[in-house]
Amino acid sequence: MAIVKTYSLNRRQLLKLGVLGSGLGLGDYFRALSAAEQPSNERSAVLVFLKGGPSHQDTFDLKPDAPAEFRGEFRPIRTNVAGMEICEHLPKLAGCADRFSILRGITHNLADHEIGSSYLLTGNRPNPTLQYPMYGSVVSHQLPGREDLPSFVSIDRPLGGPGFLGPEYGPLSTGEKPQYGLPFRVRGISLDEGVTIERYRSRAELARDLDTFYQGLEQIDEQVRSLDKFSKQAFEVISSPRCRDAMDLRMESEKETARFGKHEFGQSMLMTSRLIEAGVRFVTVILEDWDTHQDNFNTLAGRLLPRLDQALFAFFERMNQRGLLDTTTIMVTGEFGRTPRINGNAGRDHWARAMCALVGGAGIQMGQVVGKTNDKAEEPTGQAYTPDDLAATFYSAIGIDPKMEFAANIGRPITLVRDGNKIDALLSKAT
Repeated sequence: MAIVKTYSLNRRQLLKLGVLGSGLGLGDYFRALSAAEQPSNERSAVLVFLKGGPSHQDTFDLKPDAPAEFRGEFRPIRTNVAGMEICEHLPKLAGCADRFSILRGITHNLADHEIGSSYLLTGNRPNPTLQYPMYGSVVSHQLPGREDLPSFVSIDRPLGGPGFLGPEYGPLSTGEKPQYGLPFRVRGISLDEGVTIERYRSRAELARDLDTFYQGLEQIDEQVRSLDKFSKQAFEVISSPRCRDAMDLRMESEKETARFGKHEFGQSMLMTSRLIEAGVRFVTVILEDWDTHQDNFNTLAGRLLPRLDQALFAFFERMNQRGLLDTTTIMVTGEFGRTPRINGNAGRDHWARAMCALVGGAGIQMGQVVGKTNDKAEEPTGQAYTPDDLAATFYSAIGIDPKMEFAANIGRPITLVRDGNKIDALLSKAT
């Protein structure tokens, strides 16, 4: 088995590069980026994370025959795939169910938002001595993109870190979500007020001249001597029409904007489409507020489900229309499910023993349901699946071996997904 070398930077180097902390600026991102050349690949992927823990039995695993205190208020409806039913508040997705598959019967025991999210975003149980990378960081490491585009973008904020791969493979976070009718600024890409591309170029040239003047005055290590190169890459992204255009939703027609929805999630999915079309390898999108301990049904029916339905349907349709479902793998999941029994506040609490995920696009055998839970959606029946299995399947669909090993600074190789096995029933025969 091939072992992949990681290019993590030590603490001294990180301090010199100024990249320690909770996030990276664009210049820091490129300054830390490894110079290693990697083969090109046209594959890409999208993770839609339903932060807070979506109720599986009120979305993609309804139990209409369960007692009232379990089944809830929603009815299932048929989809365009025979035998597949989903929630009545997802009618658009019901009409394009042949574009995705549903995995039911996912189970684990980490019913805490932080550690549950870490588990679902990496495919490995959290380990206090080893930080595993989130999906986008692995894709960025294995499938580097164009020089004038970041490989990994997280719309709004990062959900996790690059772990043992090193900060150069962390996401470029936009810092906010796009809002309809308002100019969109991306921290680290958009120029400050009054700073034109021409003025930025002048500043870059001045910095280069100063670097040349001081060259040789002190012995510095190779990564610091490479600042000119990374500054040039940062400038290329800032000044790149491809990057700026990908994030400019004003270029879309009013009809297309309305198709995705004028809410933040709709605009985020529209931007995700544009980023993938431009050549970004991995995009993470967050839809929040699924932690419905109270008023579960009104929250879902009144706001969350209609927005998820509209924007995700539009995304699948646009990807299909533009031929990108053949090269883009999509996963929709949260950190856990919710309690089968409805609580006294018309809500559902944390429940990790059963949850579900939606997967589609490249590498996925679409239009099916894999796995099942019992009659009250309490736990899997038959074959159970773990977040590790889901991760191994997601990576396999993208074209990355989940059992690949990385050489890191801990004295032993690290397996990308240590305990999981790919779910063959979900993968296309060509995968």
